[in-house]
Amino acid sequence: MATTHDSTHPAAAHVPGTMDATAQQQTFAGFVRFMAWAGGLSIAVVIFLALAGA
Repeated sequence: MATTHDSTHPAAAHVPGTMDATAQQQTFAGFVRFMAWAGGLSIAVVIFLALAGA
């Protein structure tokens, strides 16, 4: 299947490296922060369960 590229399409004018990725970087930082808290909380729950003899 052959593909054709339409030069009038807005993506054809994109120049690599010019996109503002601030929102993506903030989202990723929030995700990493959330996963760190979730991991810490999970470890705390496991320790609590071990100490409580569950």
